[in-house]
Amino acid sequence: MTRAPFVCAIVAPALLLAGCKAGPDYKGPPEVGSAAVARGKFVRADDAALANAPGLARWWEGLNDPLLNALIDEELANSPSIEGAQARIREARAKLGQSRSQLLPSTAVSPLAAHVEIPGTSLDSLFDSNGSSDGGTSFTFYNLGATVSWEPDIFGGKHRQVDAARNMIEQRYADLADAQVSLTAQVAQSYVNLRDSEERLRLSTRSTQLQRRAVDLVRQRFAAGTATKLQVESLESQLASADAQAIPLEAQVAAYKDALAVLTGRAPGELDERLAALAPVPLPPAQVPIGDPAALIAHRPDVRSAERALAASTAQIGVKEAARLPGIKFNGVLGLGGTSPGDMFDPSNFAAILLPQLSWPLLDFGRSKSAVREAEAQRDGAQAQYRQTVLAALQDAEDSLARFGATRRQLGRLMGGQQAIARAATLNRQRYDAGTSTLVDQLDIERQDLQAQIAVAQARAQLTIDFIAVNKALGLGWQEQQSSENTKK
Repeated sequence: MTRAPFVCAIVAPALLLAGCKAGPDYKGPPEVGSAAVARGKFVRADDAALANAPGLARWWEGLNDPLLNALIDEELANSPSIEGAQARIREARAKLGQSRSQLLPSTAVSPLAAHVEIPGTSLDSLFDSNGSSDGGTSFTFYNLGATVSWEPDIFGGKHRQVDAARNMIEQRYADLADAQVSLTAQVAQSYVNLRDSEERLRLSTRSTQLQRRAVDLVRQRFAAGTATKLQVESLESQLASADAQAIPLEAQVAAYKDALAVLTGRAPGELDERLAALAPVPLPPAQVPIGDPAALIAHRPDVRSAERALAASTAQIGVKEAARLPGIKFNGVLGLGGTSPGDMFDPSNFAAILLPQLSWPLLDFGRSKSAVREAEAQRDGAQAQYRQTVLAALQDAEDSLARFGATRRQLGRLMGGQQAIARAATLNRQRYDAGTSTLVDQLDIERQDLQAQIAVAQARAQLTIDFIAVNKALGLGWQEQQSSENTKK
C-alpha cells in the first residue's frame, strides 16, 4: 500500500531518537560533612569505652540479656510498624511495574468498526497545485480481534519515570531500615526502663521498711519519755513520703510491660508472665564500637532515604521535560476483518492497520514549562532536605556520644560515694554493736546507703539508655535488604 512509506517516515526517526533521556542525569548527593569525614573520628568520642571500630548491626546482643534478644527478634517479626513499611515497599514495586509497562505496547481484545478517511495516498499528493485535496479515499473497517496502542519513549520521559520508581523502591527499603533502627531502640529502652523501675521499687520498699523501723523505735522512746512528739511526727512524715514513692513505680512497671507487648505486636498484658521474674538492668560492654562519620553517613537509613528521594526527584525533572517535547503514538487493530461486517468471520480476511498520531504541546500557555520548574524546585528541596538530614545525623551522633561519656563519669562518682556510705554504715554497725551508737543512727545511715544505691541504680540504667541512644544515632539495628534484586524483577 502507498501508505507504508508515510508510516515508515514517522516510525524510523522515532526509533532512532528512542534511548535519548530528557532532563539531568543524577550525579549523586551534594557533599555534606566533609570536615567530619576528613577528621576520621567523632569530636565527642573522648571516652575510653568508645572504640573507633565498625558498629554492630545487632548491637543489643552486647547487653547479654537473652530475654531482650528474644523480644527484639519478635518485634522485628511482628511489629505493625514493620508490616506497614513492608507494605509500602510492595506498593513501590507495583508502581515500578506500572512505569515499566508504559514502555511496551498495550493490547485489548474487542470488536471494532471504524470509519477512515484518508485525504491523499502520499505526502506529496496531499494537496494539488491549487491547494485543494485530491479527493483521497474513505472506507469503514470492521475488525474482530485486538486493538494495539504504543507510544515510543522518544525523549526518555518514561525511562525517567522508571528511574524515579526504582529510586522510590530503594527509598522505601531505607524507610524500613529506619523503622527497624527506631523500633529496636524502643524495645531496648522500654526493657531497660522496666528493669530500672523494678530495681528502684525494690530499693524503695527496703527504704520504707527501714523508715518504719525507725518510726517504731522513736514511738517506743516517746512512750518511755526519751523522745519528743516532734521527733515522732517528723519520722512519720518521712515514712509517708517514702511509702508514697513506691506507688508511681508500680504503675511504671505495668506501663513498660504493656509498651513491650505492643511493640512486639501483642495486646497489653500478654507479656506479664514472661516478664514476671526480676532481672538486673543490662549493662553496656566494656568497649563500644562506633565507627566514624563517613560510616555514619553511608549507613544511617534516614540519610539513605533522603539520598534516594533526591535521586527520584531528579528523575522527575526528565519526566516533565519530555512532556514538553513532540510525541508519537501508534494505534492499530489486527485480526479478522475488512470493509464489510461479514469479513469478521472469514479466516482468510486477516487484516491489520496502524495509524500514527503526532502530538506536541506547542501552545499550553506555560503549563508544561511551569511543571518543569516545579520539578526542579522539588529537586532543590530534596537536596536541602538531604543536607539537613546529614547534619542532623552528625549532631545526633555527637550529642549521644557526649551524653554517654558524661553518664559514665557520673556513674563512677556515684559509685564512689555509695561505697563510702556503705563503709560508714559498716563502721557504725560496729559502734552500735559495741554500744557506742544508737539504733536510730544506724537506721538513718542505712537509709542514706539505700538512697545512694538508688542513685547508682538510676545512673546505671541511664548509662544503658545512653548506650542505646548511641547505637540508634549511628543508624545501627538493621541489615542490608535485597532492594537491587527486587527492582529488577
